[in-house]
Amino acid sequence: MKNNLLKKTLVFVSPLLIFILHLPFVFANSGPADPVYSVATGYSDNGKIANAVLTSHSLIYEQLNLQALGLSEEAFNYAIKGYDYLVEQGKIKKNDLLSIVDFSKPSSVKRLFIIDLKHSRILFNTYVAHGQGSGEKFAKNFSNIPESYQSSLGFYVTSGTYIGKNGYSMNLTGLERGINDKAESRAIVMHGAPYVNESYIRSQGYIGRSWGCPAVPEKLNRPIIETIKDGSCLFLYSNNNFYLSHSRILNS
Repeated sequence: MKNNLLKKTLVFVSPLLIFILHLPFVFANSGPADPVYSVATGYSDNGKIANAVLTSHSLIYEQLNLQALGLSEEAFNYAIKGYDYLVEQGKIKKNDLLSIVDFSKPSSVKRLFIIDLKHSRILFNTYVAHGQGSGEKFAKNFSNIPESYQSSLGFYVTSGTYIGKNGYSMNLTGLERGINDKAESRAIVMHGAPYVNESYIRSQGYIGRSWGCPAVPEKLNRPIIETIKDGSCLFLYSNNNFYLSHSRILNS
């Protein structure tokens, strides 16, 4: 009878002992879950910028063959760096769009690129004017000073629209102090212009110039503005030493 009692006790205790001995291993492997990354926001669930997102953005340059289309890799990389910073700071509402003007290229080529980062596609690639005071075929001089008629480099956030002397137009807010923050007082806006077309290139070798505004072809003016208005990121780039060394956004 004692043997039967001992056997019953062992049958009950053995599984309990096995469970107790495995507890340390169970808890050792039950740490916090890996962070979940969001390509849309660039953030992980613990609030840190996701390296996976930065990598996916850099891959877009190759996926969309942007080099062959004329966008310099340097312009794209600076644009992505500033865009990510502005998204982190909450400055950008439409964080799936990035517009880049590559002023290192002549105005005779299509140097405006509007990119849908979420779906990895180019929405628009067309001509864009620079200011009369910035140069003829190439934009070489840049200013934040009123009446300079020069383009201002740097990062902007798109704003609302209105109907003005240049038709349907979109306000721009310059985000870089001392570089483009006088855009509103200078009336630097995006609008359509008849001089931004290929007939000017055929006749003089480059498109016409604005008073400092990033003017686009009239036929694309409204669809472009409707796409990027109200809180998306616009970056005007040139390989300009003063800008690249003084931009607080790029050097943050």
